Amino acid sequence: MTIQVYHYPQFPQSQATVHIALFSNVKNAAQLRTRLIQAATMQGPEGDVEREAVNFAFIDARLICSVQHLRTAIYHALLASAQGALRTKSVHSEIIWTLNPTNNARPFITEALRRYGVSSTSQSLFVVRVCGQVQDFADQLSATVDGTPVPLTHLQDITDWETIKKHYKLNSEPAIRNAAGDRGAERAKIDSIVTSSVATKMVMA
Repeated sequence: MTIQVYHYPQFPQSQATVHIALFSNVKNAAQLRTRLIQAATMQGPEGDVEREAVNFAFIDARLICSVQHLRTAIYHALLASAQGALRTKSVHSEIIWTLNPTNNARPFITEALRRYGVSSTSQSLFVVRVCGQVQDFADQLSATVDGTPVPLTHLQDITDWETIKKHYKLNSEPAIRNAAGDRGAERAKIDSIVTSSVATKMVMA
């Protein structure tokens, strides 16, 4: 299993290491979504065990333009956490909120989870874990996600560019229209606009 690890030494040690895995052909998205919902309200030691089992950000990979797009959202979620400015309950849910174009935390965290989190129809997922040190999450992920682990470079075969343009209202954007007919140029422009939008969201919120 390919799990990419990134280090952010500028943040508190407990959140200075980020693990990212990508899965395609996910078959248990509906069950995974149900587990996440149930884990949030489970009581006692059993609840603690279940919350740890699913203590990741599960992100629909179709709506991610590039690894840089995802890492930008992760960085700003870590920054919000370090500043005590989280708008959601955890750094993992903050990553998902940061990916969504709208700014207000509520009710838009619900919208962000619906759009960017795991849904019953998700077939490809990024799974992100923020923690304090490099760990081997391979067995835990294999037990949680019924899918095929693939390198992060496989994202180029997953991204749904038309849906991204719809969410970000880019169809009338002059830079996108000017690149029409050149798929590579158009996608590069979309990635640039979307990643910049994520980067400035914390300032605008």
